[in-house]
Amino acid sequence: MKKKLLALALVSTMTLCSACSGGGSKPAETQAPAATTAAAKTEAAASAEAATTAAETAEPVTIKFANYALLEAGYEDFWNGVKEGFEKENPNITIEWVTAPYGELVNQVINMAGGGDKVDLIFGEIGWVPGLEDAGLSVAVDEVLPADYLADFYPSIMESFNIDGKPYGLPMYVSPYVLYYNTELFEKAGLDPAAPPTTYDEMMEYAEKLSQLKDDNGNPVYAFGQTTASVPVSGSAINGMIFNFGGTLLDGEGNLSIDNQGFKDAITMLKTLDEKGYNPQNAKLKDLRNLFALGQLAMYYDQSWGYNGIQSINPDAKNFTASAKPLKGGAGDGQSILQAHCLIFADNGDAKKAAAAKLAQYIITPEVLNDYLTNITPAYPAKAAMADSVADNDILKGAAGSAENVIAQVFVPRISDLNLELCTLAQAVTVSGKDVDTAIEEFRKAAEAILAE
Repeated sequence: MKKKLLALALVSTMTLCSACSGGGSKPAETQAPAATTAAAKTEAAASAEAATTAAETAEPVTIKFANYALLEAGYEDFWNGVKEGFEKENPNITIEWVTAPYGELVNQVINMAGGGDKVDLIFGEIGWVPGLEDAGLSVAVDEVLPADYLADFYPSIMESFNIDGKPYGLPMYVSPYVLYYNTELFEKAGLDPAAPPTTYDEMMEYAEKLSQLKDDNGNPVYAFGQTTASVPVSGSAINGMIFNFGGTLLDGEGNLSIDNQGFKDAITMLKTLDEKGYNPQNAKLKDLRNLFALGQLAMYYDQSWGYNGIQSINPDAKNFTASAKPLKGGAGDGQSILQAHCLIFADNGDAKKAAAAKLAQYIITPEVLNDYLTNITPAYPAKAAMADSVADNDILKGAAGSAENVIAQVFVPRISDLNLELCTLAQAVTVSGKDVDTAIEEFRKAAEAILAE
């Protein structure tokens, strides 16, 4: 089974954080991306050169771009603007959108490929990469993009996309999970909005007070939100919570590793949050964003770009939204799992690869992304040339340093299925009310079966 290590080197992530939390510092010389060696790049360079040559022709080409974000409020204007601006600069290239809701896009791409209709480019998440590569639906980015362009991406981030030594996704931007909290609700509960909790014990003390509140319409306020719905991203979020407690899901070789106190503590915390009524049952991230935007959720975990969903529901949310680092639990120190939005390429011939490469190089630039990262989707840049992007973002400043504290995560081809089983485990101790030990043993059997396939 193919495995890859998802890890951000501390020195690089410190640069990312300082740039995005107001420091705006340039990467130090020791952090500068290194050029690929001639021996390693020969084959990829030849492929990329052939694609580039194909791009020089004026022959019309249409690329199919799978993108769920077009169906989500707050993102469609940006992506339609990308299409309009790119096609104006490249009149021989047409973008044809392939859309489906977030949870259905990968299946749609797979089903289309099964019918002989393969998309050329996918906007997705880092967790999609191993499965798409394992299914033969993606190609290494160094076979699509020139080495000098790729050299500007932080090496540690590019390595996080590696399968057998080659990156199979191009990061647009990255984020750990951060804690968003409502400063106005904190004040109503008699809590200092400038002093968010730093540990789960503190959070539970805050939650007791916050749970007594009502919103302006008399609806009860949930104190703390952790997504547990049956979608892979919820499983990834739960995995991040396990890391908060110093626990593990997989060992360094991709084997199941759940016989540790941190794993049990995280699942126990989910059960406790549910029993006290602090956490909305079986909620998706979009449900938590909605509750938070409406003033019915005081604190919750989300990717940094979840703020766009909050703001699209309530433009005034900027007046009460603040962020903080992930919480420390048990013997853990609040480590989190890194998330990334990325572009994933397919090989439908040199002309289409070249067109997709041009589009990627158009999108991941300060001119196109800076306003997006500052005002729509707060996140950390993946390129050295964009180190100053979102340097003055008020929403992310409270979580400054979060990206320094991410843990290495082994990727396996069926990581999405494993994440879904984490959701089943969470629902077993919440919705179904099972005891933690029984639910963990049921998870163990299901997870071992997944990893054995």
